[in-house]
Amino acid sequence: MAKRALITGLTGQDGSYLAELLLENGYEVWGLQRRSSSETTERIDGFIDRVKIVGGDLLDFGSLLDAVEEASPDEVYNLAAQSFVHDSWKEPVYTGDVDALGVTRLLESLRRVKPAARFYQASSSEMFGKVHETPQTETTPFHPRSPYGVAKVYGYYITMNYRESYNMHASNGILFNHESPRRGIEFVTRKITDGVARIATGRATELALGNLDAKRDWGFAGDFVRAMWLMMQQETPDDYVVATGETHTVREFCEIAFARAGLDYEKYVVQDPRFMRPAEVELLLGDASKARRVLGWEPKVDLRGLVEMMVDTDVARYASMD
Repeated sequence: MAKRALITGLTGQDGSYLAELLLENGYEVWGLQRRSSSETTERIDGFIDRVKIVGGDLLDFGSLLDAVEEASPDEVYNLAAQSFVHDSWKEPVYTGDVDALGVTRLLESLRRVKPAARFYQASSSEMFGKVHETPQTETTPFHPRSPYGVAKVYGYYITMNYRESYNMHASNGILFNHESPRRGIEFVTRKITDGVARIATGRATELALGNLDAKRDWGFAGDFVRAMWLMMQQETPDDYVVATGETHTVREFCEIAFARAGLDYEKYVVQDPRFMRPAEVELLLGDASKARRVLGWEPKVDLRGLVEMMVDTDVARYASMD
């Protein structure tokens, strides 16, 4: 009998790549969808007929109880969140309700309805914030620098608490930045590649960005969802950093992206104070040696391959409109 998986955030970047991976592995895939959701299904249109949709909302405990009962999953991947760090300053209470208490509601619904189900929580490198050591590992202290990061710390610890208190198979993936052509336009990496495509096709003449010197550990989302799945296949639940182990600046990302289109980024990129964070996270660099050792996980796509993949996709999209 096929395994059943329930994914929150199915229509997002990670949810779409994870659903594809699970379908390839013979799973019956269910997706949680808010009844009021206006999110596009563009990322999953290629296989939407193979996925079952169940109504539910991380803000509504009753709906989660019903969703878990209907889907009766063997594995649950909680990828839904208010995921924009910048917006978390504008909506700190909402961010906490979804990204922190939403995790509790989902775990509690599992505990009551399907306690044997395995649970994955999408934790974030933003929890490290003002980093205490570099690179960051599973034992590095958290010092979040945004309401988003604070909420994710709560989600991390409540997952750990349900694991230890109720013997649930609940694991955290502390994922560093991971991108793809499916990344939302609100994120800086996709903003860059979309901007390159717009400039290359004559639709724009400049690209406004914030801090070009911020350093991040960027990987490919398709690689990272494989790590999520591997965590759920382990006999013992645990927490893992998932990262490439390489750090690059936003400026470097721009250089590669513009060069792919035959352009010099210095001629087009302007810094705009509106895109600066109130409290900046200067350097994130993950040590995924535990994931490599225990899970046998390795990233397959490097930064250049990732950036060029994203630029090529965006350029082709605009070219097709001409």
